[in-house]
Amino acid sequence: MEGIDREEALALLAPERREELRERAHATTLECVEKRFDFCSIINARSGRCSENCKWCAQSAHWKTDCETYGWVGAEACVKAAREAEANGADRIGIVTSGRTLSREDVENVCEALRAMREASPKIGLCASLGLLSRDDLAKLKAAGLQRVHCNIETAPSFFPSLCTTHTTAEKLATLRAARELGFQICCGGIIGMGESDEQLVEFAFALREIAPDSIPVNVLHPIEGTPLYGRGVLDPERVVDSVALLRLVNPSTPLRFAGGRRDMSDETAAKCIYVGMSAGIAGPLLTTPGADFDDDRELALRAGYAVGSGR
Repeated sequence: MEGIDREEALALLAPERREELRERAHATTLECVEKRFDFCSIINARSGRCSENCKWCAQSAHWKTDCETYGWVGAEACVKAAREAEANGADRIGIVTSGRTLSREDVENVCEALRAMREASPKIGLCASLGLLSRDDLAKLKAAGLQRVHCNIETAPSFFPSLCTTHTTAEKLATLRAARELGFQICCGGIIGMGESDEQLVEFAFALREIAPDSIPVNVLHPIEGTPLYGRGVLDPERVVDSVALLRLVNPSTPLRFAGGRRDMSDETAAKCIYVGMSAGIAGPLLTTPGADFDDDRELALRAGYAVGSGR
């Protein structure tokens, strides 16, 4: 099934068409989405002191927050996280580091961790979110066992410059393009609730369709004190559901993944999100906010008719 066009997508966000939007998204989900709910988990392997000025992020050195800061956690901690994720039923584990990119030493450290994780947990998928990476660094990481590269575009390309000025959407796309050319799976999504208009939400959805990622993590802004977006508050739950429905219609078969902000939702809102297209999740601790509970989201997925278990 092909996704809808931009004009129709924008029209469906009109309040009077909410029921139509959601029912069409549900029908698309039933027709196009694999009926197995996919889980992944992450380890925050280097936290805080980031040079970038992303207005939503507590890890930025530009903002005064209570974010915990620490350097590289080491291969042993990554192995422990992989074992725990596998025991909880996760399909993959992601290494996440703060900062714009990796130094040569950083790349070697991550490669060491990937090799150790593969040896300790041979069945779990290995993912990483490491900032902006060169083709050479990506090739080294692939040789060490990395299978999936995560790099969010975060929002509509036209809106991004008002939220971050230290790097660009084009730089993110270059990392994703190099990763795709090297044969990596791609994980790319963003954050809703940062003040985007209907037009920008549609632009974001279609930008993701052009990238054609293997997974789209859908974060909902969790406003953190000290960041410039703290005053925005939590996004209205109905807008969350509508946004997920729109993403499903534009990206008919791509897994949409609960990510940051899931713990701010009621189970009722989360169930509505699954109804209109959410079909995967990140569970366990996140970066600077609590993550979803494996058991809670597993139960919601089972109630919605999804199989839950390793598809590796």
